[in-house]
Amino acid sequence: MRKENKGTGTSLPMPNTEGRLQPTLVLATLSASFGSVFQYGYNITVINTPHKVMKSFYNDTYFERHGTFMDENTLLLLWSCTVSMFPLGGLLGSLIVGLMVNKWGRKGTLLINNVFAITSAILMGTSKVARSFELIILSRVLVGICAGIAYSALPMYLGELAPRNLRGTLGTMTEVFCVVGILLGQIFSLQDILGNATGWPILLALTGVPALIQLFSLPFFPESPRYTLIEKGDEDAARQALRRLRGHSYDVEAEIEEMRTEERTEQAEGRLSVFNLFTFRPLRWQLISIIVLMAGQQLSGINVVHYYADIIYTSAGVDPTKSQYVTVGDGVICLVMTLISAVTVERLGRRILLLSGYAICISACLVLTTALLLQSTVPELSYLAIVCVFTFIMGHAIGPSTVPSVLRTEIILQSSRTAALTVDGAVHWLSNFIMGLAFPSIQVAIGAYSFVIFAALCLLAAAYIYVVIPETKGRTFVEINCAFAKRNGVEFPQEKEGTTAKPHPPSLRAKETSF
Repeated sequence: MRKENKGTGTSLPMPNTEGRLQPTLVLATLSASFGSVFQYGYNITVINTPHKVMKSFYNDTYFERHGTFMDENTLLLLWSCTVSMFPLGGLLGSLIVGLMVNKWGRKGTLLINNVFAITSAILMGTSKVARSFELIILSRVLVGICAGIAYSALPMYLGELAPRNLRGTLGTMTEVFCVVGILLGQIFSLQDILGNATGWPILLALTGVPALIQLFSLPFFPESPRYTLIEKGDEDAARQALRRLRGHSYDVEAEIEEMRTEERTEQAEGRLSVFNLFTFRPLRWQLISIIVLMAGQQLSGINVVHYYADIIYTSAGVDPTKSQYVTVGDGVICLVMTLISAVTVERLGRRILLLSGYAICISACLVLTTALLLQSTVPELSYLAIVCVFTFIMGHAIGPSTVPSVLRTEIILQSSRTAALTVDGAVHWLSNFIMGLAFPSIQVAIGAYSFVIFAALCLLAAAYIYVVIPETKGRTFVEINCAFAKRNGVEFPQEKEGTTAKPHPPSLRAKETSF
């Protein structure tokens, strides 16, 4: 595109307003993602395969101290604590991330967060030598805090780093690298690699490697330009960061003006805390949408399907010693479909990926229920159950797993984003914990019919998305909030030429608070 030079009448190139994947943007995304949410995925799966040899270590250590072995109930309690400390740490991390990103910024928070990962890696790696299973339990809390902080801070950083037309693709990197962590955790924990009596301390300590890589690489990349301009008031630094991220041909001033518009819009709101966010009318449906997206993601049964997969594979005739390799196949499929979602989210949009993903999950749950109920009389249906597990994982990876990471940043403006993502993280980890706690009892009570409950929860989430959540592809943050205005009952004045509509503030302004 070209414009006319008024002095000479010749045409000059127009500044580019379409963001591209510049090297700085790509490398910043890789550094931030690999060193943060990778920890989440890796530590979900890393103790699953070596759990028998780790329990033996617990029992042997106890014998050395007391001269007797633990009874089964005590050992089960200790192992349950080891597993459950991770989501508990995640919940703690999600509650403090808002304070951290406001004080130290998005990039600063990710860098400080590496302390938790490196400390836990050292403690877990030396636990066998120290003959202390308590170090493992403590480390699971610390690495959980790391995952909780990363899961909220990373999408905020990437969403504010990306140009409008690439925001969806970069936003899905949160889930992409989480799945990469899950897959590598499954591979490294194979009994033939590190999931054995001698290798498990190294297996657990590997969580520190991505943290070290990020600690030495991320400082070379810019802080979020939106945070720098809107919250720190440093326009020159924001402009310099944009030039590095967008390239010299990009119209940086147009994006700076967009940030100023967002800043002016937010001046009527004030900075929202977690508490007054729930009573702030102009963001009512945005907040409800975040809660539904994150609760739906966890309550849809994705972790339960992973949990139930081994039983399904065994009933279909898979050798129990080989089921770990089939589980790796699950991870490969999940990663492939997540990458497909990352590539198509800017072409197809957010809504269609979410709705189609939930539709696949609903169908898979209903067919899986039928297959599980009838496989005792029709053994061939066991193989259909395996297909249903893979189909469910594919459907979830297309939309419900990946897209919420994009939407939760897009539908909230800058001044409210940290408070909203604190709520987001708390809902995510609480839902995760509740599902892990409740499913065993549900499964014992109603067996295969438990997947009908998950189908119903998926249907409710899909219905809400269809009715309430607008398409956000290609829109600015202010335009997305304008789309929620009518539902929130907030009036917008007529848009003037060259300006963006601003929300009419409610009668009571939100007060600025730290939490």
